[in-house]
Amino acid sequence: MRRILGRLIADRRVVGGCLLALQLVIVMYGLDWISMRWSWLPHMLTVLSLIIVIWLVRKYDNPTYKISWIIVILLLPLFGGLFYLLWGNTPFNRARTQHKYEPNPPDFNDYMRTPATEELAAQYPRHAARARYIASLNGMPAWTNTEARYFRVGEEMFAAMCEELERAKKFIFFEYFIIEEGVMWDTILEILKRKVREGVDVRVIYDDVGSIATLPPNYDRYLISLGIRAVRFNRFVPTLNTYLNYRNHRKMMIIDGNVGFMGGINLADEYINKKVRFGHWKDTGIMLRGEGTANMTSLFLQLWEYVTGETVPPLDAYLPTAKLPPDGYVQPFADSPLDDINIGESTYLQIIHNARDYVYITTPYLVLDNEMITALTIAAQSGVDVRILTPGIPDKKLVYMITRSYYQQLHRAGVKIYEYRPGFLHAKCIVSDDDTAVVGTINMDFRSFFLHFECATCFYNSSVVGAVKQDILETINVSRRIDDMWLHKVPWLRSIAASVLRLFAPML
Repeated sequence: MRRILGRLIADRRVVGGCLLALQLVIVMYGLDWISMRWSWLPHMLTVLSLIIVIWLVRKYDNPTYKISWIIVILLLPLFGGLFYLLWGNTPFNRARTQHKYEPNPPDFNDYMRTPATEELAAQYPRHAARARYIASLNGMPAWTNTEARYFRVGEEMFAAMCEELERAKKFIFFEYFIIEEGVMWDTILEILKRKVREGVDVRVIYDDVGSIATLPPNYDRYLISLGIRAVRFNRFVPTLNTYLNYRNHRKMMIIDGNVGFMGGINLADEYINKKVRFGHWKDTGIMLRGEGTANMTSLFLQLWEYVTGETVPPLDAYLPTAKLPPDGYVQPFADSPLDDINIGESTYLQIIHNARDYVYITTPYLVLDNEMITALTIAAQSGVDVRILTPGIPDKKLVYMITRSYYQQLHRAGVKIYEYRPGFLHAKCIVSDDDTAVVGTINMDFRSFFLHFECATCFYNSSVVGAVKQDILETINVSRRIDDMWLHKVPWLRSIAASVLRLFAPML
């Protein structure tokens, strides 16, 4: 019993959850206690809730997010309005974090290479709007003269990562949501130790909540003791606030400015199937070599400056020097929750709207707003072959219930849905019409679209497009198709429960 209690006390998730719950109880009890002494307070709080509901209706926030909060406020008129003021998407709450993150768009004017956004637009007008949209709002242009490689599973990507790390001469940048001690990370760490001794500048950003159950507390200090410049992103402090939700979900590794890795693969053993969790772990990633890596380096340095407060030297010293034969165009980009621009979702929507023949999507979570449902529905009803692949074995059961709650609506519209039978599908890809693909960290859910720092790479007329399509078709061959018979077997109580959960999906 003592051992169990000791483990619970040592678990930051348990302690943090208890402290958050205690704070919530104190706030509610305190308001109730004050209301008993000042009889006018409950009426004031109810009026406040009504005013906030009206304000929410008039706001330009995502409708699904607004509806979730309106339901909470109407169910709890005494506390709901106050809760939204304290923890909702208000200008005050966002300003507490937003003023700290104002990344300057990279300046490539003095760089030896010229971004290829306009060249892409002229050669392939079909992609012009999307490429310019990302470049203008994210500051990340399209590039050519870049070699691209696609990885179908984490094992393939891990082998390539180790090979490239051994070649590092100047710097290595890591930015990951999850790092866990084990075969994968221990192998990489041994290489990093050697590289530090060789004088290589090694920097690591890892998300404090993402790694809360996989790394010891203050692991960044251990890395610093090894000569690695390390920092935890958005440290977990168990207080009721909105910016706890703003997690760094990106997964990138950049070596000497010439090589960059990106995708859904974290630095933990299940991602390379050295540890079995939820069956076979199906994930994907990409490697860029050449000019396109410039965007990745810029994105990392922007966030490094944000989390450390350091002034980053001019970008020139970190830009690619390698020039490879062109393989179409590549455009790495990122998304931030601290602005009113949802570049990740908007890029997906543009691809779906522009699809003429097909659009295939892989995602571990399917939690959609009305805009995405409408886009998928219209595409399928217009004769576009729309296919979505989700896991066969879930990692989060509540989210899985919500994912499955969308099946019937999408199936009736003509969207083909498949579940990956061997295990958990963690890949985040979209491919369309043999000329466009996106591979990155962006899930088809509210957290990725609205609450997380994310990254992805858009490929235009690249060999990666064909590789992604082929991989998805092969994955479909080992997946279960969701059909009328499957939908009829869903218990009605489970279906109702999932529908209720969908109302609060933006908060999960």
